[in-house]
Amino acid sequence: MKKIFLPVFLFISIISFSEIINYPYPVNYFNLLIEGQNAKMAFMDVKPAAANGKTVILFHGKNFNGFYWKDVIPFLTKAGYRVIVPDQVGWGKSSKPNIHYSFFLLANNNAKLLDSLGIDKVTAVGHSMGGMLATRFSLMFSQRVQKLVLENPIGLEDYSAFVPYKSLEDVYKNEANQTYESIKKYQQSYYPAWKEEYEPYVQAQAIQLKDTNYAQTAMVNAITYEMIYEQPVVYSFDSLHVPTLLIIGQADKTVVGKSSLTEEQKKVYGNYPLLGRKTAARIKDSKLVELPGVGHIPHIQDLQVYKQHLLSFLENEVNNK
Repeated sequence: MKKIFLPVFLFISIISFSEIINYPYPVNYFNLLIEGQNAKMAFMDVKPAAANGKTVILFHGKNFNGFYWKDVIPFLTKAGYRVIVPDQVGWGKSSKPNIHYSFFLLANNNAKLLDSLGIDKVTAVGHSMGGMLATRFSLMFSQRVQKLVLENPIGLEDYSAFVPYKSLEDVYKNEANQTYESIKKYQQSYYPAWKEEYEPYVQAQAIQLKDTNYAQTAMVNAITYEMIYEQPVVYSFDSLHVPTLLIIGQADKTVVGKSSLTEEQKKVYGNYPLLGRKTAARIKDSKLVELPGVGHIPHIQDLQVYKQHLLSFLENEVNNK
C-alpha cells in the first residue's frame, strides 16, 4: 500500500467565484470501507419520467467530476434511461482517503454502488480517465455490462513507456501549487478554440483549491496520476467482449505527462486519430466514430453530434434485445 505524508502547507485562497458549483441533480452518498477507512462515494441517480428499463453509468475523467455530465444526463433520461453519475472516491464530492488507488478498486466500488441500487446491468460510458476505468470495469464485470462507450479515453498508449518518471513527491508539489490560472491553462488544451462557455468546467475543478484540506486533495491527485502510469489498460483491449463504441475527437492531442516530453515526442504521441483506429481494430465488436475538429471532450464541445451518436448506439441495443 503506497502512502506518503508530506508537511501540510499553508494555503491562501486567491480564487473568487461568483457562486459555488452546484451539481445539476441531488447528490446521494454510498458508504464504503476501504483499507479500514470509512469513505463516502457521492453520486447522482437520475430517473426518467418514462423508463425503458435500461441504465447508463457515466465515468468522469481525471480532472473532472460528475458536474460536467450536466448536459448529457437530460437527453439520456428523456430517452428513458436511468442515469447513475458517480464521483469516484478521491474526486469531487466523494471522500479522498489516503489509500492505494487502483482501477480495480474503483471498478469494484462502482459494482458495490450498483448492487446497493438494485441495478444488475448497465451501459458504461467513460470519458478520458473514465475510459480506463470503464474498460477495467467491463473486464471485471463483463456479465453486467451490456455496452461500453469510450469517449476520447486516455490510456490508448502506455505512458510509462515514454513519459519520464517523476517521484510522488514531485507530482505532489506540482498539485499543491495549482492555481485557478494553471487549471484553466491546462483545460484550454482540451479544445481547438477556447470559449467562455467552458469556464464553468474550470470552476468545477478549481473549487477544490478552496478546500481547507486541499493538501490531502493534492496528495490524492498525485497518487491517482501514478495509478494512470502504473496500471495501463492498453494491453487489455483484446480481452474486451462487449459491444463498444469509440467516440474520438480528431483534434485531441492529450498525453498524460505531455509537459515532460520533447518537441519531437509531442509530434509522435497523443495521436488520437491513429490511436482510435488501432484501438477499434483490437476490440472485436466495436464501432469507431471520428469527429473532425473536435478535441478532448466531445460531449461539451459538440453536444448535439455526441448525442446523435450515443443515442443511436444505445437505441440499437434496445431494439436488438
